[in-house]
Amino acid sequence: MTTEERTGFRRFLSRLTATDSELDAEELQRDSAKCGAVPAGECSRGQVVSVSGRLRTVAYTPRTNLPTLEADLYDGSDVVTLVFLGRRSIAGIEPGRQLTARGRIAIRDDRKVIFNPYYELEAPR
Repeated sequence: MTTEERTGFRRFLSRLTATDSELDAEELQRDSAKCGAVPAGECSRGQVVSVSGRLRTVAYTPRTNLPTLEADLYDGSDVVTLVFLGRRSIAGIEPGRQLTARGRIAIRDDRKVIFNPYYELEAPR
């Protein structure tokens, strides 16, 4: 058996034994890399990045004087929370939707956050 055949066989076995969430994370990472986005796991505070992935949760969180819409974007490596200040809802921003967001990474409560990101929705699959 050649080295390439062994790696192909190992890859087949790993895909066969992987959980659905692991396979989904691998697919999201591949899609993210295709569009040239930075993996969320490699983003650091203050960095201007483009991240791409799937929205896991979208929640309206009323603050004292400012409504806030928060969406968790998962790219297979980590989660980045997108915070839209002054918004109660945005058409197309819903769980399960694929999108690419650009902005500066901030850290809030030990979580990666982008405030008021520029975003592009991808066509539903």
